[in-house]
Amino acid sequence: MDKTFTVQILLSIATVLAAQTSLSHYWHKLTDKTFTGVYHANAFDLAMMIPYFLVLFVLAAYGLHRYWLVYDYYMYSKNVPGPPPEVKNWPRVTVQLPIFNERYVIERLVEAVSRFDYPRELLDVQVLDDSTDETCQVASACVERHAAQGMPIVYIHRTNREGYKAGALENGLKTSQGEYIAIFDADFIPEPDFLRRTIPYFVDPANGPKIGMVQTRWTYLNRDYSLLTQVETILLDGHFVVEHGARSRRGTFFNFNGTAGVWRRKAIEEAGGWEHDTLTEDTDLSYRAQLKGWKFLYLPQIECASELPVDMNSFKAQQARWAKGLMQTAKKILPRVLKSDAPWHVKAEAFFHLTANISYPLMVLFSAMLLPAMIVRFYQGWFQMLVIDLPLFLASTCSISSFYLVAQRELRPKNWWRTFLYMPFVMATGIGISVRNAQAVMEAIVGKKSEFARTPKFNIEGKKGSFAGKKYKNKAGWMPYAEVLLGLYFAGTIVYAHYRLRRHQRQLRHHPVSAPLRLGLPLHRPHVPRPNLLRSSPLRRQRPGNAPRRHRRPWLLNSGTGSVVSALSSIWSCGAGWSARARVFWAQDELNSAVGIETDRLFQINPV
Repeated sequence: MDKTFTVQILLSIATVLAAQTSLSHYWHKLTDKTFTGVYHANAFDLAMMIPYFLVLFVLAAYGLHRYWLVYDYYMYSKNVPGPPPEVKNWPRVTVQLPIFNERYVIERLVEAVSRFDYPRELLDVQVLDDSTDETCQVASACVERHAAQGMPIVYIHRTNREGYKAGALENGLKTSQGEYIAIFDADFIPEPDFLRRTIPYFVDPANGPKIGMVQTRWTYLNRDYSLLTQVETILLDGHFVVEHGARSRRGTFFNFNGTAGVWRRKAIEEAGGWEHDTLTEDTDLSYRAQLKGWKFLYLPQIECASELPVDMNSFKAQQARWAKGLMQTAKKILPRVLKSDAPWHVKAEAFFHLTANISYPLMVLFSAMLLPAMIVRFYQGWFQMLVIDLPLFLASTCSISSFYLVAQRELRPKNWWRTFLYMPFVMATGIGISVRNAQAVMEAIVGKKSEFARTPKFNIEGKKGSFAGKKYKNKAGWMPYAEVLLGLYFAGTIVYAHYRLRRHQRQLRHHPVSAPLRLGLPLHRPHVPRPNLLRSSPLRRQRPGNAPRRHRRPWLLNSGTGSVVSALSSIWSCGAGWSARARVFWAQDELNSAVGIETDRLFQINPV
């Protein structure tokens, strides 16, 4: 943490010093009338740049929020719950297992719950089945088999699926007997001591009566199955380690994740029960309960294994459902939060949490404006790049890397550095799902309803197993074509940036004013319009005795090195235009200075 803050402080100091040392030069460029008329902003430029920077500022704000979460995570690192006291009288607990067409994993889940070491007389298990296929027979037979062995388990089947998962949970509460409600999705495998480790926090005489929900941390059975599951692990670890950790430590609102958690029944009832007008019923209930004064507890030391989606379409469907559901919850709950008497930092965190997915449509819009903005801004100077673009880039893009790297360092301190190898794929995945998620967010904003698209699982653990030939695959539809078009657009942007850079490098090598700078001065700028008198001026600077030697070029003008540097920086930043513009900006500033010196000297002798 100290090294991270040191690097950030040094970057800030370097930016300020660079700005101060160049202010006079930049002011001279603004007031110099030598090249008046060469460029003037027109209506098209303004129409592109104003939305461009507005979108970039919003994305940067959400990026800075990620930095703030990392700060809170370390700042309040001591605000973690200690071990609970020993329990003498265990309360009654209901375990709810909501499923829908989960023939491959339902038996595994029931088997895991049957191994709970909680007192059997204080436990009742409900299999809440809304299935429409052979899962009904598989689940029913599994329940009968375990019930015959003495397990307190019942099978509840609905045929209308009203309210989807929220409706099934609400229906199960009508016949449940427990004071506390533990919920597990079909693809989870809780440990036998799960209830014995979570329930004591509720019955703690000191703080227990205020606790309405306890959430545990997810782990992953098939993390190493493929590159996709590796990326999913990094994404979810960032949520469970940094987001949940920072919010719970700071005391702000955070959400129940729909599974691997325990609710106090009274908290559910006082909050108004399960409602199904959003696709994230868990977040909806979480905020309503916390607005009623209930406290939530996050226990990262208690793990619950789960299965990650192994199919790209299933993963995108899951992410789209979460994105749409959070935006629906924001429309429903955020006005209540802002009107409540909660502290300002709780309201601010709730705003950024619930509206974070607005970044997806903004990302698509920003991507569409990237190429026109690059064309419009091609002749702007390095000062704008340093003062405006660089801070926004660090805020909007680099915050993502630091966010997930911190999470991996906390979980895997010995080999967390390997996450660097996956960061390009994490960034690419975020861009790849932006089109689908943007559609979901816009549907939530305009109020378009959709079904609860569950994420199918195939009982895959480790690197074994396959989903080929199995049911429940999500259909891709037209979305892959839109994603391919976006990828082609990015590729065209990279090609254009490289073409412009190479073109200006060639112009610069043949520019008369660049000759003395090849002697070793830092030359980094392409050709700009200048008075024609310079072409025949005897005052043009030449190397004494000989013409400039073309083979002695600065390293930035070396074709091989420049191409490699441009490609590497472009790939890492997920936008080659930024790195190309940066190099051209620095080159152009040096050449403008040289042209200005020559013009001033010429006009002193030959005044117009």
